[in-house]
Parts: sequence; C-alpha cells; structure tokens
Amino acid sequence: MLRRRRGRAAPYVLLLPAIVVLVAALGYPIGWQIVTSLQEYGLAQQFGQPPKFVGLANYLAIFGQGQLWNVVLRSIVFCLVNAFLTVAIGLGFALLMRAVPNAVRIIIQVSLLLAWAMPMVAAVTVFRWLFDYRSGVVNWLLSSMGLTRFTNFAWLSSPGTFFVVASAIIIWMSVPFVALSLYAGLTQVSDEIIEAAKIDGATSRQVLWNILMPMVRPVLSIVLLLQIIWDLRVFAQIRLLQDAGAPVAETNLLGNFIYELGVARQDFATASAVSLFVLALTALLSWPYVRSLMKEEN
Repeated sequence: MLRRRRGRAAPYVLLLPAIVVLVAALGYPIGWQIVTSLQEYGLAQQFGQPPKFVGLANYLAIFGQGQLWNVVLRSIVFCLVNAFLTVAIGLGFALLMRAVPNAVRIIIQVSLLLAWAMPMVAAVTVFRWLFDYRSGVVNWLLSSMGLTRFTNFAWLSSPGTFFVVASAIIIWMSVPFVALSLYAGLTQVSDEIIEAAKIDGATSRQVLWNILMPMVRPVLSIVLLLQIIWDLRVFAQIRLLQDAGAPVAETNLLGNFIYELGVARQDFATASAVSLFVLALTALLSWPYVRSLMKEEN
C-alpha cells in the first residue's frame, strides 16, 4: 500500500520544482501589477514619492473611456482575422508539402525555415520598403498593372491599409510554424489508409475532410490557440510601422496602448490595470479551445 501511494505521488513530486520556478517567475510580476493597479503610481513615484492607494479608481477611469474599448475591439478583430488566416494558409502549405515530391518539399521547408528565422526587425524593415509610397515595389507593380491610384499611395497613412500591411507581416512570420507543425501531424496519417479510402471510391475532398482533418484536429486546435494568444499580444511590429508615419491613436493595439500609457504618459497604475485586463481577455479567448482540448483528452 505504501509503495502504491509513493508511485501515485511521484509525478507530483517531480513536477514540484517546475511549479515552484513557474510561480516564482510569474507570481511576482503579476502581484506587482495587481498592487500597482490599485495605487496612484506615476512619474513622482519613480523619483521616490510613496504611492497612494486609490482602490478601483484606475479601473473605473480607464474602463469608462471609449478609447480603451475601441482598442479592445480593434485588437480582437485583428487577432482573430490573422489567427484564422495564418492557420488556413499554413494548412494549405502543409497539404502541399504532403502532395509534392521530396525535392520540392525540401525547397518549401527550407524557404519556410528561412522566413521563420528572419529577425522581426529585419522583416518589418523589408515590408516597410516593399510598401513605401515613393520607391515601394508593391506600388510600382500595381501602377504597372494600370491601377494608377496606387502611384505614390501611402499604405501606412490610413488605419485600413495600415492593418493590411501589419497583417501581411504577422501572417508571413507565423505561417512557417503553423505549416511545419501541421505537416508533422499529417505525416502520422498512414498512406495505407489513404489508399484504402481511394480504392473504396473516396474523392480527394472526402479524404481531406473525413480522414486527414480529424487526424490533425488536435494539432490544428493547438496551433490556432497559440496564434490567438500571440496575435493578441502583438506589439513590436505595430510600433515599428507606426514609426514610419502612421496615425498612432487610430492604429494602437492593446500592447501599444499599454506602452503609451506606461512609457509615454508615465501612468504606470493605469497601464497595470489594462495589462491585467489583457491577461483576463487572453484567458477568455483561449478558454473555448482549452476546453475543447480537455474534452478530447478525456
């Protein structure tokens, strides 16, 4: 009986050091954010003045402003659109790699890895050059096709076209991870199963939806969940594009809004309140997928 109890407790004992490190690494920053969000903490407190406890005043002040909700809506739409587009394009590349010969597949995989390995700042710089209104390749191509309205067209000057460029950067940098992950899941599907289905008269579409997709659904759910989390936390790409002359107030996402509150306005208490709201929003958006993964596990 004692040996059985030790065997049941062994996994928890082995997990304990990792849990302690995780709690220590995340517990202090989150605790500091909670305490700061309940105080008046600005530039004066950075120079030694003691913070003043204000309770929920920071939350009431920021949540009563329409600016925050505009940023929240903009961030959620941007996040979901990019996450689903990334997964759809990545799935297309994964299916393509499964269908092409080995030599072509290796070329595609190397190209995806090179795109994935490119530093983020370098990638944004390349896209800023591609969409530059004076010497950009995109405007030159569109103008050469007879679309004269794109001559010296400033893509970053209006929010609509700004987010087209931002989405292109986010999707281009995220597709390799999704494609390679889904391709790894597709390789687990036996060729004998596919051949048997085709012998029974199954079409390519039926093989895709009735065999391949159910087999890679767990991987698909995980990569979609990760993309939603990552795309909701986008900051640096938007910030670098804003530095090129975009309207900041109309293109801010949640990460950039927090940066503006904390660094530009030196209002660290309100920035902490918004940060905790983003944490709760991330958990809310992720919960349906986490719940579906738990159901599949059970």
